[in-house]
Parts: sequence; structure tokens; C-alpha cells
Amino acid sequence: MNKDQTKHNDIVWRSLLYVPANNEKFIAKAHTREADALILDLEDSVPEDQRERAREMLPDAIKSVTQSGADATVRINRPIRHMVKDVEAAVKAGAKALFVTKVDGAAHLRLIDELVSEVEREAGRPHGDVKFIPMIETADAYFRAHEVARASSRNVGMNVGGEDFALDTDMTPDAETLMLPKQTIMIAAKSAKIMAMGFIGTVADYTDIEGFRANVRRSRKFGFQAASVIHPSGIPILNEEFTPTTQEVEQAEKIISAYDDAVKNGIGAIRVDGKMIDVPVAIRAERLLSRYHAIKAKGNS
Repeated sequence: MNKDQTKHNDIVWRSLLYVPANNEKFIAKAHTREADALILDLEDSVPEDQRERAREMLPDAIKSVTQSGADATVRINRPIRHMVKDVEAAVKAGAKALFVTKVDGAAHLRLIDELVSEVEREAGRPHGDVKFIPMIETADAYFRAHEVARASSRNVGMNVGGEDFALDTDMTPDAETLMLPKQTIMIAAKSAKIMAMGFIGTVADYTDIEGFRANVRRSRKFGFQAASVIHPSGIPILNEEFTPTTQEVEQAEKIISAYDDAVKNGIGAIRVDGKMIDVPVAIRAERLLSRYHAIKAKGNS
């Protein structure tokens, strides 16, 4: 049975925190927030006239936010003239991944892949070192999500930019309206064996802590594996809710042990605690344990 559903097993994320790439105060504190990754934002949270300064700050910012073991990622801009500058700065500064905004389709992502390959070579980084998280943010791109998810071997995850998508579709951005778009992108990501990122709602929903927790817990049931927030108060919740519980781990171990014994005896389906266990259930248990051990191996709490 195949234990791993996703590619790039060195990346194990549950929580990501947006940090404006021009805000020295936020950058200095980011490594204390216990997020699995930080998203140094060059896009919406940085005024256009400050983006050049933010790019210049990236080398020091990446060193700062990674000092406690978190991964450093950068959210880049869509307009070509800004995107090229963002990519050059982020790749040369050592970003592990790029959040690629407003992806139009597979051709768009492949063009950025070509650019990143050139900059990697110039920076002396191995080819393919920089990963992608394409963001689906328009109604037009929504119908090409399946192709986008497969467009580059650099892809490690995919999500919906909820606020921008809602704006483009004239929807109110909330859990009800975004449920279908988010679930569709989740399925597209899973089909490409990359991380399904996000939760049913938007990053703006952080003031109602218990409501946020319930939303994240529900989202995990739908198949989401990691999510980003704009406020550090959401990080402990993401870390807890996207980590298999002790009870889940113990049950998974019990299922795998019982099923392995059954297979040795030529039995394809058994009952454990009154529930039928067959191949799909056993694989699900293996995947849960694989993720749990990967989280622990990374030193995540």
C-alpha cells in the first residue's frame, strides 16, 4: 500500500503566517509565532511605492524568520513588471517557495517556472529548489485548476485566494459562498498529489477564535491539510487542528496492526471495534500515521 499521498515530503506544513515584507517589527517577531512557514508578502500588504524596499529586505528577512526552523516563502505580484522583480529577489534571497498570485492557467505557471529556473542558475541554487503554491483567484482560472495543479513539477500545494475570488465573482466572502470553490480546488490539488491548502472561509476570519477553530476542524474533514492566516492568534489552532490527535494515531496503529495480520492470513477485510476495515481504510490509516510522524520528525509541536 502507498503511504504517501503528496509529493515533496520534506515540506510538512500545517500553519503559515502572512508577514508584510516591509514591516521590520513583524519580521523580527515572526520566528516566535510557531508557524510552520512564513509568507513574506510582497503583494497586497505592501504599498506599491514600498515594494522595492521590501525586495531589498528579503535576504535579512528570510534569515530572521527561519531562525527557529520555519520555512520562508514569498508571495509575489501578478503584474509582469512586478512579478519578475519579485521572483529575482525572492529566489536570490533563498525563499523555499513562492505563492504565485492570480494564476491564469498552466501556460502562465510554466512561464514563471522558466524564469525561476534562470534565476536559480544565476544564484547557484539547484534546479527545482524553489517550489510553487499557485493561487486561484479568478472565475476564469477556476475552470483550469486541474491543469494548473499539474503545470509544474515545482507545485507543492494550491489554494483559493478567497477575498480576490469573491471580488471577481461578486460573492460575499464567507464559509457558505466559498465552500464549493474551495472544495473544487482541494480536489484538483489532491488529484495532482499536492497539498490542499486553505480552509472553508477566508483569512480575514480570525476574530472569532472558537468559530475559526470549528471552521478549520471542518475543513480538515473535507481534506485540507494546511492553511495561512494574517494574524498570529490563528497559528496554534492550525497547528493543533491539522495534526492528527493521539486518539486518531492510536486507532490508526490498531487498524494497521490488525489489517497486516489479516493479510498474512489471506483475509482482505476484517472488523476492528465493530467497523469494517479493508484496503481503503488501511491506506487512510497509513497516510495519517505518515503525516503524524513527518510532523514530529520536523520538530513541530
